[in-house]
Amino acid sequence: MMETIAVVDFETTGLGPTSGGRATEIAAVLVRGGAVVDAWSSLMNSGAWVPPQIQALTGITNAMLADAPDSASVMREAVRFTAGCPLVAHNAAFDRGFWQAERERAGLDPDPAHRFACTVLLSRRLWPEAPSHGLGAMTQFHGLRFAGRAHRAMADARVTAELLLKVQQEVGRRFAMDLGEQPVDHALLADLQRTPVRWLRRGLVEHVKGRRSPPG
Repeated sequence: MMETIAVVDFETTGLGPTSGGRATEIAAVLVRGGAVVDAWSSLMNSGAWVPPQIQALTGITNAMLADAPDSASVMREAVRFTAGCPLVAHNAAFDRGFWQAERERAGLDPDPAHRFACTVLLSRRLWPEAPSHGLGAMTQFHGLRFAGRAHRAMADARVTAELLLKVQQEVGRRFAMDLGEQPVDHALLADLQRTPVRWLRRGLVEHVKGRRSPPG
């Protein structure tokens, strides 16, 4: 069965969840078979106040959030939409923190499939020559399509999905001989994102060997 990966992005009040920050918007874009196949997003009202500088950055105002669905119901829908999918985010440590915190606030049990891979870490390994690995910089570096306003969840999730597809294509192209019939799936990307640049091929080969069944 072909794997579906969910690319997620949060907009927030600007602080990490351990410092009292809350999510204000979430988007999820589903990628399967080298293409985007579905997308969903929602504002989310946690009762948190959005500072003026964050309102200016994202365009998400306190008035907009006053009419948004509550954060718990939004997270329940997000978990339903991404059920069974491994996750990808740009700067995944940030989004993972809010994913876990908002899910726990909503009283949701973890989905074991919800493991994160990070397009920042992957782009650093594949394109170390890039001047920056921020999302805007990578969009320009690769000439990716960008629609909507930067720092809105859906626009950022969609361009991160385009970057994920670029990563998968590059790994498949660069290491075609080593991969054989193995797909460039989430598990492989999760392994490669922590592999030093000079050892990428070794890490990939070790991953592929681990996936193959021993001879009978």
